[in-house]
Amino acid sequence: MSSIDLPSDVLDAIAAPPEDREPIVRQELAVSLYREGYLSFGKARELAGLSKAAFHRLLGDRKIQRHYTEADLALDVAYAQD
Repeated sequence: MSSIDLPSDVLDAIAAPPEDREPIVRQELAVSLYREGYLSFGKARELAGLSKAAFHRLLGDRKIQRHYTEADLALDVAYAQD
């Protein structure tokens, strides 16, 4: 596992209880990387530490469009038909 070192004064500047700061940073990073196409939904969800449903809600709350192609749809349809 890799980690990102953030200056303590940056974490302290987040207007949230100390125990909420790391999850906030993880979720913000996950949303941003997903939105920009750097992470898939699954990997962004994993980074955020959220369930599929919770990450979908977070993206919906932020009005972030899902990356879902016709090829993804075809795979889902084929899977559902099996």
